[in-house]
Amino acid sequence: MSSCLPDVSFRRVGIVIPAFNSAAWIDTCLGSLLAQTHTRWIAIVVDDGSTDDTGPIVGRLTEPRITLVPQAHAGVSAARNRGIAALPDCDAVLFLDADDWLASDALRRLLGQLETFPSAVAATGACGFVLEHAQPGARARRVKRPAAGDLLAPLLERNLFANGGHLLIRRTAVDRAGLFRMDIRLGEDWEYWTRVAALGPIAAAPGRPVLFVRERADGAYLRQAIDPLAFTPCVKAIFENPMLAARLGQRRLLRMHMQALAETLWVTGCELRRLGRSRSGLSAMRDSVAKKPSLKRLGLLAAAHVRPLIRAWGR
Repeated sequence: MSSCLPDVSFRRVGIVIPAFNSAAWIDTCLGSLLAQTHTRWIAIVVDDGSTDDTGPIVGRLTEPRITLVPQAHAGVSAARNRGIAALPDCDAVLFLDADDWLASDALRRLLGQLETFPSAVAATGACGFVLEHAQPGARARRVKRPAAGDLLAPLLERNLFANGGHLLIRRTAVDRAGLFRMDIRLGEDWEYWTRVAALGPIAAAPGRPVLFVRERADGAYLRQAIDPLAFTPCVKAIFENPMLAARLGQRRLLRMHMQALAETLWVTGCELRRLGRSRSGLSAMRDSVAKKPSLKRLGLLAAAHVRPLIRAWGR
């Protein structure tokens, strides 16, 4: 533990963990909480109608800081909202996915940023992506470095966070931002982060990852991201926020709306190609570049068109 970190031992963190059929992962997730060097936390595990042993596994724990809240299956936003409502008084809130885990010093490092930067509404840190069946101690396949400062504009273009597990939000900011929207099927967290970022700057903890994210082949995000229209409700909700026009101006907001649509099309195109649906994927990528031209993506698009021809010639 770094001696230059401020004293945050008096700060209490509330952790909301939505869990649906997470029996294979929940022990590791909760174990990473029990290993935290910052010990003043409380976790609400919302069992969202699981049909496996998620509930019984959590229910067998005798740790008083972990509370199980069962509910009928209603989706991740409803589970997060239920968790927010169940949290007692706390200084900051973290939304941790049940199949991920935290570095042992994650809470202390993130709290240190909130203590160091009183104007920050949240603190983030790097996250490492690991194989689906990895365990703590595994080396990250790739690392996503955190951005910091006024992140509203870049967040309007694309989601900067893997998920809420590497974003510690002041409880006052959570109360002001409100609840997660339950009418958004894909990108509900992205829409929520834009509301948080509209409230103030976000600090970033330097160095190694604070969160480790499993890259699961059956993840809900990947299943839904191949539909070009799946992001539409999310993008619509983001740009309907009345705070944005007043802060950014209508002309800039319209331009950023187009950039966000281009970004979602690029994501969709890449996922379609990954699943072998090259024709549909290339179509989505072309639409993306048409909305937001860039030399890098023009080059990637050209390479995507040429690569199958090179393979064919080599046969």
